[in-house]
Amino acid sequence: MPMRAFRSFAFLLLLSGACSLQAQDLAATCHASSSYDVTLKPDSLLFDRPAPAPFHVELQQGALRTDGASVSLNAESQDRLTLFERELRELAPRVRTVARNGVDVAAQALRSEADGMGLGADTRAEFQRRLDAHAAELKRRISVSQSTHDWQGDAANQAMNQIAGDLLPLLAADLGQQAINAALSGDLQAAATLRDRAADLATELQPRLQARLQVLRPQVEALCPAIRRLASLQQGVRGSDGQPLNLLQVGP
Repeated sequence: MPMRAFRSFAFLLLLSGACSLQAQDLAATCHASSSYDVTLKPDSLLFDRPAPAPFHVELQQGALRTDGASVSLNAESQDRLTLFERELRELAPRVRTVARNGVDVAAQALRSEADGMGLGADTRAEFQRRLDAHAAELKRRISVSQSTHDWQGDAANQAMNQIAGDLLPLLAADLGQQAINAALSGDLQAAATLRDRAADLATELQPRLQARLQVLRPQVEALCPAIRRLASLQQGVRGSDGQPLNLLQVGP
């Protein structure tokens, strides 16, 4: 089961690998999962999912509502949910920091890759300009986002496709021109190699970027205790149907 409820913290770990590259994943690293999306509202936390019921779970300073109905809680459950909400909010900026670091790592990795391509001066300058703009926009979106819905499905794909569609053709065009120049100079082997490199650019970049992003792993692992703490806080709290709340599951 994908870790949806905490992708609001992991969204950059999806986005930091530019060109649709996934970096460290909280679900795999911390063995956590949830069937819910989560939205950090100004005065409450909203968890929602398409199925099964409850479809909407809202926490507000120790109060619990499931699918619009208030749930009667004992004092211990109220205290647990109060702490759950507070500690989840405290975790969010920590993960945003990791996410922004991921953008920086991915951007530097792409710069290093571009530096090794023998690009023309104009292409290098334009690539740097575009890369800086995309990195700044990603970091802005991370800072203002309050919901996993901002990074699900089409939204995440659109962001990645936009970056890849803007950067990769620029690099491929320069490599293509290098291939033409090599062919004109009589170096057909070099021309063929450059053409292949241009055609396979995205495929070649992905594993190298993935390897560079491993540097984020200790930062992600440092979040795991807080996630396990959240899972423990929900224990014993039951919804209106009498079933355990289970907003988050953490395995061994």
